[in-house]
Amino acid sequence: MGGDMWLVPVGQKVLYWGVTGAITLLGTVLTLILLQMLVAYVRKWQQMKTIPAFPYALPLVGHSLLMKSNSRDFFEQLIRYSEEFRKEPLLKLWIGPVPIVTLYHADNVEVLLSSSRQIDKSYFYKFLEPWLGLGLLTSTGNKWRSRRKMLTPTFHFTILEEFLDVMNEQANVLVNKLEKHVDQEAFNCFMDITLCALDIICETAMGKNIGAQVNGDSEYVRSVFRMTNIIIRRMKMPWLWLDLWFLMFKEGWEHRKRLKILHDFTDKVISERVKKMKENEEQKEDDLKPKTIKRRAFLDLLLNTTDEDGNALSHQDIREEVDTFMFEGHDTTASAMNWVIYLLGSHPEAQRKVDNELDEVFGNSDRPVTVDDLKKLKYLDCVIKESLRLFPSVPFFARTLNSDCFIAGYKVPKDTEAIVFSYALHRDPKHFPDPEDFQPERFFPENSHGRHPYAYVPFSAGPRNCIGQKFAVMEEKTVISWVLRRYWVESIQKREELGLMGELILRPHDGIWIKLKKRK
Repeated sequence: MGGDMWLVPVGQKVLYWGVTGAITLLGTVLTLILLQMLVAYVRKWQQMKTIPAFPYALPLVGHSLLMKSNSRDFFEQLIRYSEEFRKEPLLKLWIGPVPIVTLYHADNVEVLLSSSRQIDKSYFYKFLEPWLGLGLLTSTGNKWRSRRKMLTPTFHFTILEEFLDVMNEQANVLVNKLEKHVDQEAFNCFMDITLCALDIICETAMGKNIGAQVNGDSEYVRSVFRMTNIIIRRMKMPWLWLDLWFLMFKEGWEHRKRLKILHDFTDKVISERVKKMKENEEQKEDDLKPKTIKRRAFLDLLLNTTDEDGNALSHQDIREEVDTFMFEGHDTTASAMNWVIYLLGSHPEAQRKVDNELDEVFGNSDRPVTVDDLKKLKYLDCVIKESLRLFPSVPFFARTLNSDCFIAGYKVPKDTEAIVFSYALHRDPKHFPDPEDFQPERFFPENSHGRHPYAYVPFSAGPRNCIGQKFAVMEEKTVISWVLRRYWVESIQKREELGLMGELILRPHDGIWIKLKKRK
């Protein structure tokens, strides 16, 4: 009995000192890690001291507290700084302890984008990974090189031609929807065009008609839009970067819910497609008439794609790429088409030139657009390019430097985030005189000759340029030509009333408001 009485407090002491020791050790380790991070931060601060900077950076938090949280105010802030510091070769800012350099001069943009080494997407793209995995947009290194090489043939123009039927069908749905607005009050066309783009990418990427234009309130459509908004908000708020902490907020819970909806939808479509393809193969072997798939989609090409060693893509690989196509392929083209509509509606003389070209190619016909038609729409092509100059769908994009890099004579250290601010780049008066003016003629061959190849990068440039840019331009020319063959467009907003929101995609704060008249 006495021995037992003696052992209990000893056991408690051993437990106490064991727990205390573990806590002390953990505290010491965390302190050392924080000190190491602090030393690295101070060293980087010193290394980058000579680089021109946005004003009023504070230790540790940098410019985070000075950056506007509202997307509209934040973008106006960036525009104001880029104009104020236009003569500086590059600009530095800090988001928390993360150093960033912004590039908006063609020579400096070329240093970054032309490099075959600096291909790592920015740290901020990691917030897309729960949805897109490590697909073509978010992967890097050998995985990206292998995936890019594997997928490039699926974007060959002859394959893209097969998607023209979908584009024509959905553009026809759009112009019929717009009929009710003819000779009526002004209306916001932004969502109409966005849902058209969503229908096109969904059917061309997955072979699935989701009818977004007919039912824009579907759970999948809502989840696509909501997920994008959540990701943008998280990127701008360092206190939401930690995954466990993020899940404690309402947005974290909704993120998880929307993620399940998006992945379940894609998984179901892939499974249905695989099943249908197997049934076709079995019926061929049994010498029966196969149940042919109506038309091919990117998904079908992915299911038949193999790497250099003959290995097929896994279900996970395929979902990553399909989700990437969905994310990249609807918002960007929708934004571009809306800006074209706005600018033509604001510049009737340019719209008349497009009308004349459409008359020459189509006459009075409302037939579908063909590949030959697209080649003839040269002035419309210049209109789209000039629209993307003024309002690039992706107003900035970023890389993480994986080694020290010299830009404009400054040594920018490894692990710095380098942002190409394409909105400001495209307004450099050195390459585009009167940069705020809408002049499609800038892109006539004789006027483009000799222009710096990195002065205009709406689809990025270099090794990591946009693999889907031909698809995007094909879609834009097709849909815009359908709208303008049927209607005359009048924009009612002035440029200063647009309230630009520079998020992942460049959008107007209150949409694009237009009036429609029957063209003929």
